[in-house]
Amino acid sequence: MFSKSKINDPAPKPEMKPAPMPASSGSKDSAPAPKTEFKASAPKAKPAASVLSSDLHITGNIKTTGDIQVEGTVEGDIRAHLLTIGESATIKGEVMADDVVVNGRVVGKVRGLKVRLTATARVEGDIIHKTIAIESGAHFEGSVQRQDDPLGAKSQMPKPAPAAAPAAE
Repeated sequence: MFSKSKINDPAPKPEMKPAPMPASSGSKDSAPAPKTEFKASAPKAKPAASVLSSDLHITGNIKTTGDIQVEGTVEGDIRAHLLTIGESATIKGEVMADDVVVNGRVVGKVRGLKVRLTATARVEGDIIHKTIAIESGAHFEGSVQRQDDPLGAKSQMPKPAPAAAPAAE
């Protein structure tokens, strides 16, 4: 007349029953297959960003395929996947990254697919971008140019000037 409801049953027991069934129904060769499928579904952890602290002063170029957060001073070019320039940071050189977030100071050219200048940003140089966002309060002196491929188009900037000169002659 009365039966025990399944709501009160602990959850691991129903989950444990399906797992042994495929292992017991197949041969020894089929047992590793579910383990491989489970491992393949686990996402890989993204490495943490490299942080250059506020007391660090670097003279030279920095190149990585990873992410960098700069809080100190860099005199040289920086190339990264995601570059975050902290409020206390100063960069004197060219900056190239897929995503650039400027909170501090940059003296030089900024190239990025996505460029964002926050309210505390100070940029003295040209910005070449695919998309740009400039918050109210950001200080910017230079030109802004949109390009579909701002990272691979280094040689496109100087070419228009010489091409125009022969056409005028």
